[in-house]
Amino acid sequence: MNGEVELIGAALLNGITREASRGARRRKNHNFHEPGAEGADRLLNAVEPGSYIQPHRHLAARKDETLVVLRGAFGLVFFDAAGTVTRSALARAGGEVLGANIPRGTYHTLVALEPGSVFFEAKAGPYAALEASERAPWAPAEGDPGAQGYLRELEALFA
Repeated sequence: MNGEVELIGAALLNGITREASRGARRRKNHNFHEPGAEGADRLLNAVEPGSYIQPHRHLAARKDETLVVLRGAFGLVFFDAAGTVTRSALARAGGEVLGANIPRGTYHTLVALEPGSVFFEAKAGPYAALEASERAPWAPAEGDPGAQGYLRELEALFA
């Protein structure tokens, strides 16, 4: 963002995972784009075990989302409109599955399975906060008292 080459390596990943582990939400992103200003969102997401990401979908045109695991492991979970799990996959850096391309309109979430897990994400920009219609109505909201129990159910898919 400052016009300089930014190398993606252990120092950067360690820094953002350290910030994620200290934060209340247990995750931290590192943008390579100017938020709200570019045609493509490109970022790293560090997510620690215990971080709950409410299942959601992206409805805007061209909002397919691609993620690739750089370090650690994530459980990827996909749902139908009623909240039934339609597919799940273990994505691991250097593993059989490295990530996913998620078509717009697909309900999805992920769970961090190892400390220090980081993925690279790309989707059409500019960034816009999720609308109420994009959040899964059948899943607890972040901060809801039932969120941690639901997170444990999702984690159990990968036990």
